[in-house]
Amino acid sequence: MRTEQEMYDLILKVAREDERIRAVYLDGSRTNPNAPKDIFQDYDVVYVVCETADFIKDREWVSRMFGEILYMQRPDEFPDENTDITKCYGWLMQFADGNRLDLHVETTEFAKAGFFDDSLRKILLDKDGILPEITESNDKNYWVKKPAFQEYSGTCNEFWWCLNNIAKGLWRKELTYVQDMANHVVRPQLTKMLSWKIGLATGWSAAVGKSGKYMCRFLPGEVWQEYLSTWFSCDVNEAWEAMLLMCTMFERTAKEVGEGLGYEYNRTEAKNSRMYFEHVRTLPEDAKEIY
Repeated sequence: MRTEQEMYDLILKVAREDERIRAVYLDGSRTNPNAPKDIFQDYDVVYVVCETADFIKDREWVSRMFGEILYMQRPDEFPDENTDITKCYGWLMQFADGNRLDLHVETTEFAKAGFFDDSLRKILLDKDGILPEITESNDKNYWVKKPAFQEYSGTCNEFWWCLNNIAKGLWRKELTYVQDMANHVVRPQLTKMLSWKIGLATGWSAAVGKSGKYMCRFLPGEVWQEYLSTWFSCDVNEAWEAMLLMCTMFERTAKEVGEGLGYEYNRTEAKNSRMYFEHVRTLPEDAKEIY
């Protein structure tokens, strides 16, 4: 596996020898002093170029320049309405030696227009001085942000309202539906509330990472383990218990966050939602009515 220094040397060698490439900057975790360093960190690199067409047309360019590729993705070949490959184009590459490089080419105008959008950015090369000066890379853009009351109350409502979908899914034993609702709708509200708890404790100066992966750094060990226990397999009884734990965690955390922010927590909504959830659990399989 090529070392970090070997990868940087190669990235810069390619840039220096290609007149079409005028600058190079780095994004992502390798610019974040608070991100853990390990063998799976990829290299998020942008080449600032005069135009993108030549790079896109040459299908073998990245293989010739960077080595054997196990597999790759060209996400901009599956464009949406916001994609303009004349301004930006990328290759996501997993190399045979284990390294991963996410490489983009951007026109000068496009790069400059969005250069301050991300605080995790480091200039590696600028042949013409075309990129603006930036401060030292940091994760400030990713710090947990203090919610307005509307966002706080909406998060509480989304958690307690969508709980009824999980209740009926568990009663029907529709486990794929339950998993989807729990993992993509309900639990994210708990994750958000826990991140606000961390925000309060740190003065809104902490980044919890994608999907809350760094929350373990800030939460007490027993709270983190409790949070992990809200995940469950496709076992109905296990799912009921995990969801009840999630309810307990959410209510406790939402009250704490509400008090810290001076926001009123809707106790009636929470009480009635949980009461309904627990009642559905007691219904026989052949129940003809809910109440």
